[in-house]
This record gives sequence, C-alpha cells and structure tokens, in this order.
Amino acid sequence: MYGTIARFWIRPGVKDEFIKTMDSFGDAVIAGWVADYYFQLDNDSEECYLVAIFQDKQSYQSNANSAEQHKRYLAFRSFLIDDPEWHDGFILSATGPGSGK
Repeated sequence: MYGTIARFWIRPGVKDEFIKTMDSFGDAVIAGWVADYYFQLDNDSEECYLVAIFQDKQSYQSNANSAEQHKRYLAFRSFLIDDPEWHDGFILSATGPGSGK
C-alpha cells in the first residue's frame, strides 16, 4: 500500500463546512483508493492531519495527476490557512480488521 500524510490548519469558523465537504468526496470512484482519514489533535485542536491510503503507488500517482483530484484538492485547500505539508510514502505495516490485509 502507498499514501500520504498531510499536516494542515483549517481557517477559523469553517470546520463544520470543511467536514461536510470532505465527507462528500466519499462517494468518489477512484481506482486503487482505500480510505482517507482526517485527524484533529487533542493537544492542539487547530492542528490537523490527513492520511490518504491507496492500494499502490501507481494508483496514488494516477489519482494525484487527475483533473478530478485537482478539483477536490482546490476545495480542500479553500478551507486551509496555508498550503498543507505533504509526506508521501509506502505503508510498511497495517493491522486491524479495516487494514486492507
């Protein structure tokens, strides 16, 4: 599996709209896409993370380079204070009933 982790901050006052918009992307049909998870930290409720998981690097890159994903990214970015900090890589291990193994 392959994916990305993004660190970001949501603009004040738009968190509910952000969640609604991100949830609306759940119906998208994206080849190789496994899941997206959005985290709000306990120790800093302004700091957030996105973990996006794909079956493999090729499906991740195909999605990243698609016009449809660019539109979703622009919607995501419209809620943020600044550009997200991205960290792409291979998933070395995954456990649990929803891990995709």
